[in-house]
Amino acid sequence: MSSSEWFGQGEPGDQGRPRAGGAGAGGRRPPTFTLRRRRGPLAPTIAILVALGFVVSITASLWTEVLWFHSVGYEGVFVTELTTKILLFTIAFILTAGLVASSLVLGYRTRPVYAPVTPQQQSLDQYREAIEPLRRVAMVAIPGILGLLAATGAAGQWKTFLLWRNSERFGTKDPQFHLDLSFFVFTLPWIRFVLGFLTMALIMTLLAAAFTHYVYGGLQIQARAERTTRAARTHLAVILAVLVLVRAASYWFDRYSLATKDSALLTGIRYTDAHAVMPTKAILAVAAVMTAALFIASIWTHSWRLPGVGVALLVITSVVVGSIYPALVQRFQVKPSEKSLEQPYIERGIKATRAAYGIDGIQTKPYQATTKATSGQLRDDAETIPGIRLVDPIVVSPTFKQLQSVKSYYAFPDALDVDRYNINGKLSDTVIAVRELDLDGVPENQRNWLNDHTVYTHGFGVVAAYGNQRGADGQPVFYEQNIPPVGPLRDFEPRVYFGEQSPTYSIVGAPSGASPREFDYPDSGAAGQKNNTYAGSGGVQLSSFMRKVAYALKYRELNFLLSDTVNDKSRLMDHRKPMERVQRVAPWLTLDGNPYPAVVGGRIQWIIDGYTTSADYPYSKLQEIDNITSDSVTESSSAVRPISSGRVNYIRNSVKATVDAFDGSVKLYAWDQTDPLLKAWSSAFHNTVLPMGDISGDLMSHLRYPEDLFKVQRSTLAKYHVTDPNSFYGGNDFWKVPNDPAQEDRVVPQPPFYLTLAMPDQPKPSFSLTSTFMPAGDREVLSGFLAVDSDAGSADGQRRVGYGKLRMLELPRDTTVKGPGQVENEINSSNDNTPDSTLTLSQFLNNNRQRGSSVTMGNLLTLPVGGGLLYVQPVYVRGTGAASYPLSRATVVAFGDKLAWAYTLDGALDGLFGGNSGATAGDSGTTANPPPTTGGGTGPTAPTTDSKALTQALADIQTAYADGQKALKDGDFAAYGAAQKRLDDAIQRAVAAAPKGGSATVTPTPSGSASPTSSASATSR
Repeated sequence: MSSSEWFGQGEPGDQGRPRAGGAGAGGRRPPTFTLRRRRGPLAPTIAILVALGFVVSITASLWTEVLWFHSVGYEGVFVTELTTKILLFTIAFILTAGLVASSLVLGYRTRPVYAPVTPQQQSLDQYREAIEPLRRVAMVAIPGILGLLAATGAAGQWKTFLLWRNSERFGTKDPQFHLDLSFFVFTLPWIRFVLGFLTMALIMTLLAAAFTHYVYGGLQIQARAERTTRAARTHLAVILAVLVLVRAASYWFDRYSLATKDSALLTGIRYTDAHAVMPTKAILAVAAVMTAALFIASIWTHSWRLPGVGVALLVITSVVVGSIYPALVQRFQVKPSEKSLEQPYIERGIKATRAAYGIDGIQTKPYQATTKATSGQLRDDAETIPGIRLVDPIVVSPTFKQLQSVKSYYAFPDALDVDRYNINGKLSDTVIAVRELDLDGVPENQRNWLNDHTVYTHGFGVVAAYGNQRGADGQPVFYEQNIPPVGPLRDFEPRVYFGEQSPTYSIVGAPSGASPREFDYPDSGAAGQKNNTYAGSGGVQLSSFMRKVAYALKYRELNFLLSDTVNDKSRLMDHRKPMERVQRVAPWLTLDGNPYPAVVGGRIQWIIDGYTTSADYPYSKLQEIDNITSDSVTESSSAVRPISSGRVNYIRNSVKATVDAFDGSVKLYAWDQTDPLLKAWSSAFHNTVLPMGDISGDLMSHLRYPEDLFKVQRSTLAKYHVTDPNSFYGGNDFWKVPNDPAQEDRVVPQPPFYLTLAMPDQPKPSFSLTSTFMPAGDREVLSGFLAVDSDAGSADGQRRVGYGKLRMLELPRDTTVKGPGQVENEINSSNDNTPDSTLTLSQFLNNNRQRGSSVTMGNLLTLPVGGGLLYVQPVYVRGTGAASYPLSRATVVAFGDKLAWAYTLDGALDGLFGGNSGATAGDSGTTANPPPTTGGGTGPTAPTTDSKALTQALADIQTAYADGQKALKDGDFAAYGAAQKRLDDAIQRAVAAAPKGGSATVTPTPSGSASPTSSASATSR
């Protein structure tokens, strides 16, 4: 080591003084000798193995991700997302680490040649000596760590970057700055991120520079003379000048951010913002630029006084002009005249909010609802009455499970779905569910890796019931049922490999000629089951040893390499839940919380609505979307979830997505093709969203208006149905969504309901999504009824013209139409009886509650019929025991101040409207046989029939069913088809022979223990 490394080359006569950061005065240190123990190879070997294991694990995880995206055909999404994250990470890391490292190096290299002789610097000698051995490592480690932290945050902004990079024009300008809305939605969020990132990076750079100069003597805090060397002053002044310039830019762009500033009254610019805050932001921006110039000038003035004064003035200005002045304007100018001064800004907010949430095209009509029930009042609505959905999809899930799960390892969701199907030429509202695999139902002694992942691999079929019918014993009337499937939807692939309850992963497939290993469905044969080998294209083929190794590492499972069930023809299925698959291929979408199944084109397809959302739409009201999409269904069901997207003020149902239950294929269809966000994301992810024209007619007939979008819109309309700024400011006409009266132990909003109904201005009923409103105060009366046309299209593949049309019925402000809570209270305390029973309604409910049974009130539906509003609620009774399930025992109806109940809807309506509801021109769709007295049910009686024609038809149903089961057992599908035709014919004859409102039920004897009991109901229409 040369002496120059210890001593600075100062002025003549000063060579004896140590340079800052040296080892002390007095010359070269005497040599020292240290005995070092020789290190063994164990520690380095372990470190290398750990690092290698980490790298291998990361590589395996990355490769399996690539394989998965390739299997669904969306590898471009993975590549785009990954490369964008890497790009942002790299730029942020280089910029942050480079700035911090340059400050450390520059501060060290420009340290004073001689350490100042002050008590402060002498006390720092020991710190310099401690730092010196670690200096080189620190100059790499500190920038690296800070760079990694900053880069990780930057990579998380990949969506913001892609939206900015692929921005699309809205074609609408904001009223304040006269800029296209795309600037606020796409550009401004990216600018805010960049300015925030630069601020953070420059602060870290400043701290690194200040610390280095302080330690090595370039910066002296306690000195009375000049506190910084010229080098330190130049270094710090430049950083501070750039930092203040960035702050000046932040002040300037903060003006635009006011367009999305939230307040209790509205979101966006208000009077004080426009007349006080915005001018002060501009003043602060100019002041910050001047302060930056003062910092640069300090390099030559050798003084921090001027920039110090500039910073002080900037702080004072930001407090006085930026905070105090706007507060004074708000208090003394705005508050006394707030209503008039805020009027144009409220009007701006109303217009923007209605446009951003898609409610600006709503059709609002006053509705003078009558409260008097008269004879024949429903005659004009005879088409609507038969479509009233009496089967509550939330209540009947246990009924579906007990009657149609067949085995304990099959399950249905706890919230079923509502759709519509064309059955025998008639469009019928349907309650439908997929029979999914539930590994928790497999006996514990059969649970092992082989069974869980290679044997029990899939669910089987769907179960569908008429939404407006019920059997004589209160059961749903199934038209698609059993295993194998029996019903009009028979020509479809029933196997469900991808569903909401599918296992984490399954390994399927086998070489040709190998015996099937996958359990398919229970069978009455000698083996007791049918096995199957997957022959589809879903999943990732385990065609090489390295792929097996990769998945063995991913799932920490050695059986991938040891089991003989894993071969070159095997396919691994993972990420199987429909919502997860859509979210992975379209990470830019916000998904509806309720996927629903539909039989489309011979396959079970999961349909998921996708939304594009933003929190940067100017002047539109910000809302917590997860809160407003929560209701009694999301609170009680794990199958339906609220949207988890935080605060938004713009939403569009831009995409309809499907997931094939057999092969897991995902398709995204553009639905709102005018949405600028969809255009931007489609530009960022090329060829991932298909045009609307690719939607088949079969699929189009099952698309519906999404529930979560409707919840967001109804929550917004609770306030923004008021379009007059003065009325909006007063808030006296605000509404709220009623609480669900059927929830006795929870206070949660009532969910919207899918119903087939005709609004007063509609010529015929249509499939709709409906909700009611009440005044925001304590009045439990109705103030509005909202419906949206939810039938997207028909089998011809054309989108229906009226789809998405919002229709609002506004009741008079002094209305006395009872709200759901009042109606429910009357139902529970009613002393009305039915013509078919001597029991009052309260006696019926109490009797069933006290006999070891439980009573569940179904969905309380509201329909605008008969010139007023009709309430309809089914009543379910459930017995005791683990095998019990809810059965529909009665129907309650209410109109105005009158309430009636009966076993059938027709009977209840006739009781309500004096024996002649006028609904007889249509059909209630319910059977009329009395429920059995066993199982905890007590109900009114109803007529029966002894018709010979009906008796013969029922006998033919029994015979045809038995023949069909025998044909299935023998594998004779031709005979099975013939039996099904005879069964359909017999059912039609039974329908024709049954009296109005009556039904008969036959329970065929199953051909084997594995075949579930099936019922066929004949109902007059």
